[in-house]
Amino acid sequence: MTTPRRPSAAPDTVLVTGGAGYIGSHVAHTLTAAGRGVVVLDDLSLGRPERVRGLTLLRLDLTDPGTPARLAAALREHRVGSVIHLAGHKRVAESVVRPLQYAEQNVTGLLRLLRALADGEVRTVVFSSSAAVYGDVTAGRVTEGHPPRPVNPYGRSKLAGEWLLADFARATGSRTIALRYFNVAGTQDGVLADRSTENLVSATVAALRAGRSPVVNGTDYPTADGTCVRDFVHVQDLAEAHVRALDALWAGADVPPALNLGTGVGTSVRDVVARLCELAGRPGAWAEAGRRSGDPAAVVADVTLARDTLGWTASRGPTEILQSAWLHRPDADLGGGAETRQRDRA
Repeated sequence: MTTPRRPSAAPDTVLVTGGAGYIGSHVAHTLTAAGRGVVVLDDLSLGRPERVRGLTLLRLDLTDPGTPARLAAALREHRVGSVIHLAGHKRVAESVVRPLQYAEQNVTGLLRLLRALADGEVRTVVFSSSAAVYGDVTAGRVTEGHPPRPVNPYGRSKLAGEWLLADFARATGSRTIALRYFNVAGTQDGVLADRSTENLVSATVAALRAGRSPVVNGTDYPTADGTCVRDFVHVQDLAEAHVRALDALWAGADVPPALNLGTGVGTSVRDVVARLCELAGRPGAWAEAGRRSGDPAAVVADVTLARDTLGWTASRGPTEILQSAWLHRPDADLGGGAETRQRDRA
């Protein structure tokens, strides 16, 4: 086994794959604010270029067989010394009906990235994983030692990615860590806000904006109010954790292979939807529907290891998460007139 190198200082540039996406753009700008050089890789199929205006953007598709050679050259050109890998697909329901697409995007894409990193001699990787690797957990908070038993193709693709990353680290002596996200929501800025309608918070906001009733899927789970319980973490807290993780790798700290990123506090789906309805001035304006395939009943993080390893804890709770999501919805007028409205619709 090759001994991992332990450099004393970070290199000039961090590559953020998927950096024009919702989470990736928060990570990219947080790194910039911390004084790091940043290069963004994104195919812009889901990302938005306005989120990374002012940053170097490489428009590459990681699933393209020709990407590793082109990316390896770019790594050398931009003096990239570490990578935060967020590119991929993350919709649970979609993964159930398109499992091969998720394997291609999340596993093959990672494989081709690692080929480029091997050729470009980049040996520090922070990997975007997910609490979906744990599967259906019904008792207590989930520690990193909980046996991974994903219940949907998305979770299986993330677990396969963790295995692939671990093999790469052993073979090359790389310093790596997988960050298992719980439910990411909220925003730090209107331009960076989540514009999808796939996650619970963004889907509820979109429904309320359109005058529709948001939907609570499944009210017969073995939880306090019958709806799923999730650990919602603010995207800016998550972004700050990536900087801490990267610093720990470069400092040669003893880090585990995976860390949970959440708050340690569970909030029910019904509670989230009800609070957003109140913020919209439409209390109780939600409807019930059946369960979605692949949804576990309750998943809440034990965040002890992230606190002890990185000195990181989430500082923003559900109230700030939901208020920021509603405040920065696409139709919000934040008092800046037409210019502000146009920016937030971007």
